[in-house]
Amino acid sequence: MSRGPFSFYEFFAGGGMARLGLGAGWSCLFANDFDPGKAATYRANFADAGGHFHEGDVWKIGAGDLPARADVAWASSPCQDFSLAGARAGLAGGRSSAFYGFWRLIEALAVEGRAPRAIVIENVSGLLSSHGGADFTAVAEALAAQGYRFGALEIDASAFLPQSRPRVFLIATREPPPAALTGSGAWQTRAVKAAVARLPAHLAQRWIWWRCPEPPARNSDLAAVLEDDAAVAWHSAERTAQWLALMAPLHRARLAAAQARGERAVGAIFRRMRSENGRSVQRAEVRLDGLAGCLRTPRGGSSRQVIVVVDQGQVRTRLLSPREAARLMGLPESYRLPNAATAALQVAGDGVAVPVVRWLAEQLLEPLLSPAAVIAAA
Repeated sequence: MSRGPFSFYEFFAGGGMARLGLGAGWSCLFANDFDPGKAATYRANFADAGGHFHEGDVWKIGAGDLPARADVAWASSPCQDFSLAGARAGLAGGRSSAFYGFWRLIEALAVEGRAPRAIVIENVSGLLSSHGGADFTAVAEALAAQGYRFGALEIDASAFLPQSRPRVFLIATREPPPAALTGSGAWQTRAVKAAVARLPAHLAQRWIWWRCPEPPARNSDLAAVLEDDAAVAWHSAERTAQWLALMAPLHRARLAAAQARGERAVGAIFRRMRSENGRSVQRAEVRLDGLAGCLRTPRGGSSRQVIVVVDQGQVRTRLLSPREAARLMGLPESYRLPNAATAALQVAGDGVAVPVVRWLAEQLLEPLLSPAAVIAAA
């Protein structure tokens, strides 16, 4: 294993997207996931997985399974119970309670004097408001009890990739942060500020307003990640008509305007349940702004996204392919996806956008953990 200057544990690793984002300057000491398909994907993409990857439930891992002391513990715990598309069960939910399986390991490491220097908890934006903020407060309480100060950023992957994918990154540190990393900055959204305002005073005192700049303007759109028209299977005219029939007038008007212009336009269609006249109605919604909607897993609240192409006045539709989904997550072309489409979409839809992780590492984590930063903050 190549060893960089920084080390990390990756919990709920999925296909290893956080590892890819952290990059070559980071050494993975330990990774885990309980899903056999994701575990197989991780092993297929990282030759050294046999030495550090643990397949199984986080509750069955002990502190003795975690080597050395990591600079960062990264946890992308199951998000379904925080998602707006889910049941909003919060930390009481069966899947999201996996967070406490992770946290008991951090507590055990602290007893041994091996608590990670920093922790990153990544989740859907619903974490900020679930149960009126009680879940976010519970996570903050856990961090504070182990001597961490913390702050959160709500980052939309659309700043890096042609996919609308807002996620919360709660970043905690045991060491005083250097002044250059704190203050006003990007991604301190209204939702983040509301979550802070709900914290009890003793937790608000431990809050850090992380300063992380925005990246240069994104220079790609949805069309840039799509396969050639001739390389994919298109829906029949009848199936396309069914998608159009599911659209509300506003969305049909968007397509009609694109048809009238006569130019090629590429968009994404996704299904939503909407309330109309007091009843729940399934609708197909289209966006033609160069972005895909947020990727979800095949068993998530939204179905697999559909690509729509308007060209010379004609409308065609087809399913988003697994490789296109991987590109929307910032995965390289060399990344090995499962052969089955559903499994591949599961890996992509449950992951963290790779360029977002790289930006956080470059702009915040690496400066925070570098020896120079430690000296400056002392």
